[in-house]
Amino acid sequence: MGTRGRWLGGPGRVLAAVISVLVLTVTGLGWRSVDQLVSGIERIGNLGLGGDRADGATDILVVGIDSRTDAHGNPLTSGELAMLHAGDDAEGGLNTDTIVLIRVPNDGSSATAISIPRDSYVDIPGLGMGKINSAYGVTKATTQQKLINKGTDPGEADRQSTLAGRQALVKTVANLTGITVDHYAEVGLLGFVLLTDAVGGVEVCLKNPVDEPLSGADFPAGQQKLDGAQALSFVRQRHELPRGDLDRIVRQQVYMAQLVHQVLSARTLTSPGRLKELSDAVGRTIVLDAGWDVISFLHELQDLSGGQVKFETIPVKDLNGWTEDGESVVRVDPAAVHQYVARAVGNDDARTEGGVDPFTVTVDVYNASGTGGLAAQAAQALAAKGFRTGTVDNWIGGPIQSSRVLASSGGDAKARAVAQALGGLPVMAESGLPEGAVRVVLATDYAGPGSATGSATFDFSGSSTTATPVPPAPPIDAGTNGPKCVN
Repeated sequence: MGTRGRWLGGPGRVLAAVISVLVLTVTGLGWRSVDQLVSGIERIGNLGLGGDRADGATDILVVGIDSRTDAHGNPLTSGELAMLHAGDDAEGGLNTDTIVLIRVPNDGSSATAISIPRDSYVDIPGLGMGKINSAYGVTKATTQQKLINKGTDPGEADRQSTLAGRQALVKTVANLTGITVDHYAEVGLLGFVLLTDAVGGVEVCLKNPVDEPLSGADFPAGQQKLDGAQALSFVRQRHELPRGDLDRIVRQQVYMAQLVHQVLSARTLTSPGRLKELSDAVGRTIVLDAGWDVISFLHELQDLSGGQVKFETIPVKDLNGWTEDGESVVRVDPAAVHQYVARAVGNDDARTEGGVDPFTVTVDVYNASGTGGLAAQAAQALAAKGFRTGTVDNWIGGPIQSSRVLASSGGDAKARAVAQALGGLPVMAESGLPEGAVRVVLATDYAGPGSATGSATFDFSGSSTTATPVPPAPPIDAGTNGPKCVN
């Protein structure tokens, strides 16, 4: 059975624990309580982490594992499995279906959480090309079988192979993003429910009502507070979403953003009862690397507020790609991911287009050609170069005879960078467009990247010739305006 229908989890599970601990300090419960809270966490060593913070930041790999055991390897009860809609499929423990890289600058300023789609088709050390969520599990299974064949004790084989799986995932993420991982945090399936309930639930907002039985998601439209089991269904749903797994990542991110804001602003953890509940949840469900001095790290984060966490997702070439073996995957370009991540974390050495950093430019793309999908293809070509895409739609502004880039002035640097990236389109001034806005209108003459005659932008190893359009995600932050309504 494939992995596309499995639980994607929520990075808010781990960040909830970290931020919750921080709240204890700012609400006066003191560092002794914090030490009590983190002392029961399972620790692991020898993961091949960076740890030197030489790049001016602490980079944390957050992993949500679809596991039927707790952090100490104890099986979940039948009641817990039923609550999670998880069943007892042992294969579930082989998938790391939430992968988020969180960068926290050493000065405690704005953190950036970068999500990686679980089906991203990447190079896995020792295995070759595969879905990134299989790096942990397949490495573990392969290593475990080799050890058992050599006569290694089953318990020891399980320990060594689990470590090998974690090491493989760390290396895979580092290779894909270009970021050295300093610390590792892992939470099992049950952790999301327990940690969410420990903070009293989290408010979310849906654009439309939902009734999707595979995930257990059954919610009305509008703003509502979810308990742990409901929240798991909220972030687990993938089917019947316009952007599939990418919309599920948006749900993770908006949930995490609201969780950070609620915990920090409402001071939900000031009661001893909440502290005990959170402590039990943390001790049972979280795994951290052995070298992480969490207390010292939290001292550095005392000024970090919810509004200072940004959320990003790596660029995707094809949301519905296929391998030569007929496996459904998400296609990504490692070079584009490196550039995107560098910009997302404020690397001043990131590549520019025409002297403009594409990461700072949001482009609306319209199709006036009559050729179906042209705007989406051109938008993805721009995304592959690091530009952000806004509206992607058909043009309704009247007949257009030639392709063009519109801006408030013909000399707009951002518009010229976009025009250059699309093969040298003319830039024209458009009255009424605000300064900095960039609008692309594609007519029948367009022959640039993304067109049938343009230069090749996507390579799908012969399995498909065009990329599935990937609509843009809404901007998300952990601000104070309440939960953002999402699909």
